[in-house]
Amino acid sequence: MIRQRLPKYVHAYKDRHEKLRICFRPPGQLRIALPGPLFSEPFWIAYHKVKEGTPEQPKPIGASSTKAGSFSALIADYYASSLFTALEASTQATYRGQLERFRQKHGDKPVARLEARHLDIILGEETAKSPSMASNLRKRLATLMKCAVKWNYIERNPMLQVDRIKYKTAGIRTWSDVDIAKFRTRWKDDAPQRIAMEIMLYTGLRRSDAVRVGRQHIQGDHIVITTKKSGGIVQLQIPIHPEFRAFLDKINHGHLNFIVTGHGAARSEKGFTNWIIDASRNAGLPDQSSPHGVRKAACRMLAEAGCSALEIMAITGHRDIKEIELYCAPPIRRRGLRMPSPRRVAAYENVAGTEIG
Repeated sequence: MIRQRLPKYVHAYKDRHEKLRICFRPPGQLRIALPGPLFSEPFWIAYHKVKEGTPEQPKPIGASSTKAGSFSALIADYYASSLFTALEASTQATYRGQLERFRQKHGDKPVARLEARHLDIILGEETAKSPSMASNLRKRLATLMKCAVKWNYIERNPMLQVDRIKYKTAGIRTWSDVDIAKFRTRWKDDAPQRIAMEIMLYTGLRRSDAVRVGRQHIQGDHIVITTKKSGGIVQLQIPIHPEFRAFLDKINHGHLNFIVTGHGAARSEKGFTNWIIDASRNAGLPDQSSPHGVRKAACRMLAEAGCSALEIMAITGHRDIKEIELYCAPPIRRRGLRMPSPRRVAAYENVAGTEIG
């Protein structure tokens, strides 16, 4: 399990009633309670307010908690903009975590004085720690600086002079046929863990959509479900494989959703990844065998079954041909086929389903 480091001076513990308590306590100072959950918007707002009021006395009521023209102010404006609020809740949480780590170091600095050399130094330091995290930070800063120009924080965008961060990574591990067989052996048909894995494997859905899918989405021989993408709301029409239909017919719990908790309640996206990782580890799979690895396995199996890249994108809802190349290039190359060109993909309208609105 990957644990996020607590911000400076923040302590989290469980009291005698097993309730999580969060507080802000610099050395030699009184403890100040913070709202939960950790890393939520109320938490960050309260954290920055108390942080800016220490070690001196807290600022008077009505005093601004952020400096005008600072990165803290810019990030706050971004959080309130449609660019951020239109994103999926899971994407918002990811972006917020990346931006808040940046704000801890640079929140009080003026945006107007930012230069390309500053960005090179910041990203260079991050690259030395983790190239992938540095690359993600660069993407977030690129969005922020576009907003900064638009909202008159700065006249020119220094990000235009900053090079992309190049690095090689194997990415999240794709589940193999052996992994799937081991998981099926450990978790029987009626186990929630098994149902979750089969749903993801036969639909290729993301975890945020997989936890929602249920009997209400079955229309004839297809699962029809709407999902939020960066380009808008998209309707997916996923063919139901005969073996998958037989598996679905055996699900006998009374909930409308297919994936439920051990108590029969709807399962939320929160904690889903660690739940599947724990279940896969229990089945003898390698560490970090995540839900996304099952989604990649679904793409791989579609390619091995003879589906074209465009057909795979139509089923899984991918909008970027590069992702399909990453997941499916090996099996497609083994079949002696070529990946379609990006120009052909761009010309293929609504390949990921029917766009709504």
